[in-house]
Amino acid sequence: MTITIRADAADPGEPLAHFWSVCVGAGRAGEGLRAAWQEQLRTAAATCGFRYVRFHGLFHDDMFVHHRGADGSHDYNFQYVDELFDRLLDAGVRPFVELGFMPGDLARTKNTVFWWGAHGSPPTDLGAWAELVGRTVRHWVDRYGVDEVRSWYFEVWNEPNLRPFFDGTRGEYFDLYGTTALAVKEVDRHLRVGGPATSNFVPDTRFDGEREDKTAHATVTEAEDLRALEWRPVWVEAFLDHCASLGLPVDFVSCHPYPTDWALDSHGEGAHYTRGADATPRDLAVLREIVDKSAFPQAEIHLTEWSSTPSPRDHTHDHLPSATFVVKANVESIGLVDSLAYWTFTDVFEESGAGGSAFHGGFGLINFQGIAKPTFHAYRFLHALGDELVVRRPGAVVTRETATGRLTALAYHYPPEMPYSVPLSTPGRDVVEATLALGSPEVLEIELTGLPAGATVTVEILEPGSGDALTAWRELGSPDPLSREDIAFLREAAAITRTEVLRADRDGGLRHTRSLPPWSVVLVTQRPVLGAHQPG
Repeated sequence: MTITIRADAADPGEPLAHFWSVCVGAGRAGEGLRAAWQEQLRTAAATCGFRYVRFHGLFHDDMFVHHRGADGSHDYNFQYVDELFDRLLDAGVRPFVELGFMPGDLARTKNTVFWWGAHGSPPTDLGAWAELVGRTVRHWVDRYGVDEVRSWYFEVWNEPNLRPFFDGTRGEYFDLYGTTALAVKEVDRHLRVGGPATSNFVPDTRFDGEREDKTAHATVTEAEDLRALEWRPVWVEAFLDHCASLGLPVDFVSCHPYPTDWALDSHGEGAHYTRGADATPRDLAVLREIVDKSAFPQAEIHLTEWSSTPSPRDHTHDHLPSATFVVKANVESIGLVDSLAYWTFTDVFEESGAGGSAFHGGFGLINFQGIAKPTFHAYRFLHALGDELVVRRPGAVVTRETATGRLTALAYHYPPEMPYSVPLSTPGRDVVEATLALGSPEVLEIELTGLPAGATVTVEILEPGSGDALTAWRELGSPDPLSREDIAFLREAAAITRTEVLRADRDGGLRHTRSLPPWSVVLVTQRPVLGAHQPG
């Protein structure tokens, strides 16, 4: 197989929305008060283009937004939230507000999920919850101005179909959504609210019942059968029908299309199956069709969590195959959604407590010590694409920048020997090491015409040993813990990728052929090398 990048600078194009860089995830609000979290967010936003960030725990007890006084009064304190949101906005990033979890003084049940004890619970008093939401949103309007807050999104809860995250029924979530959405709209009708923020897609609609807190079981004897099943988003159709029947607002639809098995009892537990490599674009096409046929066809679609797997201890997240999967899935999903938010930008993340080592398989694009992973480069490459789509073919895409006319192309070698999404690798690296060994080199052909005579074209390659922190770490002898000198060395090593500088001929043509190893990603830009890309 040959992967081909072929285009003329004058070829017609169509608008290309960078849905991959609209939003990125993070763990919880309290973590956002830390210096490393804030530094890494600034780096990710500046280098990968992220414009919004979403996180759990806005109303968790460690943010001190709500507590009940000795006399039974409801007291509010926005100092910690103000500190966090001020710093987000100063960094040029807006909040994609997840309204949850429940403050302890309003929670029916407590400490249902995560090391930090989130209260995944319906409120004991819906009226008190509505008051909390309304006071919080009014505070933001007063502090930042209504025009600014109108640019935000308000998502009701997180994965309410999973019992650790919501210890209630589907009907109770629908009641919570309606109460919350109306409380937001009472502040200003132009504020954008949506849901249901449910976890995962499941085989057909038979699992879309009233309570989906148990691991779904289907009679599947071969992995191939998993790819043949029809997968549907959990609760979304029922949610849209419910909102339409009651006249509730839905400005956007959200869910979490992890390319894994079915909704699990909790992240990382239950049966693990890996779906086809095309699971993400297939799921997004299904969701697009559902929304288009609903009573809310104009609703935006925001997939507010997504990664190769939903485990914060999957060593694939530290390796090259995860980056290649990110590029492949996003390129193949062009035109289907308004955002697909990677979970997460940082390993400053404590759902399961602190990671036991620098490279523990955390979700982050950047590890705890500020060292870039291959997925960081994947999003940097995607961000470098232009705003016009010129060519899209298997394994490659060519774009143009409207303002300058410059071409940018992206190619990836996701080996056909892996017909599935990259599989989970836990507790060790054995699975991802076997995944890396799959496949053989392919030929990459680059043929560009219509360039300015002598134009400089840079070919940047993400491959084993290039933009690859783990290889550099192993060359150091795999130290654990990392010394300050180790961290400085690995930050620099992880930022370096192989580059070649080519020039167009006097007729504005450029032809180049090279071998492309399995799992590699190539960025071709009509511009000079811009230097190191190093997280702070």
